[in-house]
Amino acid sequence: METLEAQMRAELKAARDIAAKYEGDIPEDDLQRANAHLKAYQDLKVRFEQGKKSDEVKAALDAIGFDLGLERTPDGEKAKPGSFEQPSKFKTIGQMFVESAEYKGLLSQFPNGNVPDRARVQSAPMGVKALITGASDTSAGAFVPTDITGILELLGRRELTIRDLVSVRQTESDTVEYVRQTTQMSSAAVVAEATSAAAPTVETTIDGSEDQAESTVVLNPGGGYKPEGSIAFEKVTAAVKTIAEWVPATKRGLADASQLRGLIDDELRGDLAEEEEDQILNGNGSGENFTGILNTSGIQTQSLVTDAITTIRKAKTKVRTVGRVIPNGIVLNPEDAEALDLAKGDDQFYGPGPFAAAGIRTVWGLPIVESEAIAAKTALIGDFSKAVIWDREQASITVTDSHADFFIRNLVAILGEQREAFGVLRPKAFVKATIAS
Repeated sequence: METLEAQMRAELKAARDIAAKYEGDIPEDDLQRANAHLKAYQDLKVRFEQGKKSDEVKAALDAIGFDLGLERTPDGEKAKPGSFEQPSKFKTIGQMFVESAEYKGLLSQFPNGNVPDRARVQSAPMGVKALITGASDTSAGAFVPTDITGILELLGRRELTIRDLVSVRQTESDTVEYVRQTTQMSSAAVVAEATSAAAPTVETTIDGSEDQAESTVVLNPGGGYKPEGSIAFEKVTAAVKTIAEWVPATKRGLADASQLRGLIDDELRGDLAEEEEDQILNGNGSGENFTGILNTSGIQTQSLVTDAITTIRKAKTKVRTVGRVIPNGIVLNPEDAEALDLAKGDDQFYGPGPFAAAGIRTVWGLPIVESEAIAAKTALIGDFSKAVIWDREQASITVTDSHADFFIRNLVAILGEQREAFGVLRPKAFVKATIAS
């Protein structure tokens, strides 16, 4: 403290000496030097004031020790036997005892460090009563500072995978229209070369008798006519839906905890993304819900055949032969993905086993995508590029105090919101498979 006080006087004197040299304005260079000395003086003053407070606390502790009948050495560094020792959050009772004067006094009885077998060993009591009862805020525990680490561990959220599978496009409208084919042409046939130039149709008599003669019109068998095909389409409209959530917070809380706003923003965005994934797979189409892939009319199904591996293979064939696309993934619940990993035959894993190199896991050549959004015992196989998200407004965070009576209560509402439409362009490109009973 004396050193700090001397330094303060030196800095202040240096600043005054510079100012005393001039009756008028101080030149820029000397003005900067004077300001530097003043700033150094102010910094030292802060340290000096903090030191005074520390001395006051130490004096209070010494007074408490004196009131308890305990003594402290004048230098305050090492206490003599029977003196009060302030509890430390960095030392155990054993560490404090080994470093104490009592323990060193005990060792001094045996200069060579060898304690005879028959020697009676007893050290003087060490003053750690306050430490033993330090759990109480009304005892010595009141003087043990809390170790605030600043560590924050959130509960964590599930991994989101489905948005990365499907196609993502943009829209500036509230509705999206697209066209789906409903009937495919299937009338093509081999046609013989024409052998007659007769009209396309000829009239033929079925019964030759005059009173029962009937005639009908038939195609000229030698005309070489081609069969007519048909094709049909439907217009599908997907409305833009809103996924949103808000949370109240106090203005003081946001101001005092600088990271709180960021944490709330991240949590809101994470919850919106989880709901989006649920809607893409499971939306039932009612109200403001998407019509998810699993509830889209026209997708194929595959019932359980023997086991999950066989069933998945048959579903893959349906995607190829009926959906007319090449499947690019399979979505599984983590429980079902685990069952596939552990599947065995002749006491050997079917898959690469527990020591496989990290990489993309596959079954029948299909990349496995785990999602908690799909129900256990259900798999979705298909070409996921045939499902489309149209982003109208990507996730955004808005803060306002104009909700209800929040303005007069110093509260704010933090709102997370995103708007998008979703549709399946080709339902038969997907197969919903039951892979366990």
